[in-house]
Amino acid sequence: MSGCVAVYNAFLGCYEMAFLFIIIGAVFDFFDGMSARLLGVSSPIGKELDSLADCVTFGVAPSAMIFTFLDTLDYPQAVALIRPFVPYVAFIMAAFSALRLAKFNLDERQATSFIGLPTPANALFWASLIVGGGTYLASLSWVVPGIVLMTIVSSWILVAEIPMFALKFKTWGWHGNEIKYIFIITCVPMLLLLGMSGFAAVIAWYVLLSVLTSRCKA
Repeated sequence: MSGCVAVYNAFLGCYEMAFLFIIIGAVFDFFDGMSARLLGVSSPIGKELDSLADCVTFGVAPSAMIFTFLDTLDYPQAVALIRPFVPYVAFIMAAFSALRLAKFNLDERQATSFIGLPTPANALFWASLIVGGGTYLASLSWVVPGIVLMTIVSSWILVAEIPMFALKFKTWGWHGNEIKYIFIITCVPMLLLLGMSGFAAVIAWYVLLSVLTSRCKA
């Protein structure tokens, strides 16, 4: 339901409300499995419904935000003929989000970490970027090709064979959790200094830190 409300607001151009309901959906997504286990109602159908809900909230909703954002930008006269079609590039990300969720359900390597960017992180990146930096981005001459390229790149990162750490703690000690604590500590100033754009910076830092960590282990 949170995802549906987010999609509705995204198409209306109410980006702040769309962002809010993506965050609400992320909170529900964090606690749904835990709640099911506590209540003793875990089931295979829950796993399928979880992926379906994630696809709407973290795939379709951010794609709808990108679609509306691209649809409201000023385009150079040179590309006037293709202008009506450009915003639909946004939905490539919705398709790749669905693919990423399907791969996650079948990939036994992702029990304690991730391969590729999780869909909630990708959704928070885009929602934060548009809400916090949309006005500035709209003033840039290269914003249209830039957003299109970023959409394609983020779609690839969703399904790329890039190991990414999960914020799951087996113990609370520093040893074995160094990267997680470094990430959490460095995220605080980003969120405080950048405001609504902070989530986008945090997710970008998460991807970079994951890549650096995997390279060091290799």
